[in-house]
Amino acid sequence: MIREVRMPKYPECWETCGDCGSGDIVVQEVHVQPGETIRADDNLITLETGKVALDIPSPLAGRIVEVRVAEGETLAEGQVIATVDVAD
Repeated sequence: MIREVRMPKYPECWETCGDCGSGDIVVQEVHVQPGETIRADDNLITLETGKVALDIPSPLAGRIVEVRVAEGETLAEGQVIATVDVAD
């Protein structure tokens, strides 16, 4: 079964503190490639907010089918990061 992994909700502190959440959220590094097998909690990407770097882990285990983000790209909450073929 193919499932989408989406960018999770931004942490509340990004919106309330005024420092971390200012500016664009940019993909600093992509850690996976199509065909690669991952486990749940393996890092998919690292984000850069200008002040904070944050790793985004996969909530799923399986094989990466497609990576839909690239380094340097801005990323929105809810945007698809990758598709994963999840074994039943």
